[in-house]
Amino acid sequence: MSTVIDVFLTIFWFGFFLYFAYKIYRSVRIVSAQECIIVERLGKYSRTLHAGFHILIPFLDSDAYYHTLKEQSIDVPPQTCITKDNVKVEMDGILYLRVLDPQKASYGIEDYHFAVTQLVQTTMRAIIGTMDLDTTFETREVINSKILEVLDQAAEPWGVRVNRYEIVNIAPPKSVIEAMEREKKAQIAKKAQISLSEGDRDSRINRSLGIKEEAINKSEGEKQKRINEAEGLASEIESIAVATAKGIELLASAIQTKGGKEAVKLRIAQRFIKEVEKLGQEGTELVLPLNLSNFKSVMKAVLGSEEKKS
Repeated sequence: MSTVIDVFLTIFWFGFFLYFAYKIYRSVRIVSAQECIIVERLGKYSRTLHAGFHILIPFLDSDAYYHTLKEQSIDVPPQTCITKDNVKVEMDGILYLRVLDPQKASYGIEDYHFAVTQLVQTTMRAIIGTMDLDTTFETREVINSKILEVLDQAAEPWGVRVNRYEIVNIAPPKSVIEAMEREKKAQIAKKAQISLSEGDRDSRINRSLGIKEEAINKSEGEKQKRINEAEGLASEIESIAVATAKGIELLASAIQTKGGKEAVKLRIAQRFIKEVEKLGQEGTELVLPLNLSNFKSVMKAVLGSEEKKS
């Protein structure tokens, strides 16, 4: 019997020694940078341990909560929201927060990660319910800012500050996506037709302007051409008239000189002979009042008639 008691006491003291050594080991704490430990003494909040070496009182102090002071990113699971125009969309996002007061984060709420995630989802459903589907795609920044405003007010008692929230995906139903794609294609086709019609209109306007300018230039050129031709013709007539007058003047002067009349008679005879030669072509029949066989009498008659005229 005593042997059994001795064995039991040995095991008890050995276990007690191990438990005491474990408590001594747990009383030494080394806290890393950007981390903290909430220490409780006899079940009540005692102090917050920050980076460095710390010793706890065994059997009295206990490390109740561990917190990181770094900025944390929390993935918000996808959820189904119903828009104002009764379209179901699935949305997810990512949340960035930081613990500012470890004591409030430990005692103000059970799990601030879960609480913030649930608050984001409920707030997002409420905001999306006031918007049409098209608006949700266009106002992501507005949605993010509204959710962040609600989280700032709600998370302050928890010792947590929400820095920002970003919507990652907005996924409407497949049928809605197909309808949006068809609408987009129709809009693109409409814009293409409008662009083509505007291009054709501008092309027609440019061609008409070109034809107009061409017609104006041609008319101006034709006008200038006629003016130049008229001026040239007038100059030509004037030159011929001046030359004719000078010729007549010189001819009159030549006639008044010695032998002038004989030269005129000779010239008239020559011209007469040439004209007669022109008339005497083959196959031509003429009746002349002169006896051309007696050329001398003919010339005398012609010159005599010229002398009478003079």
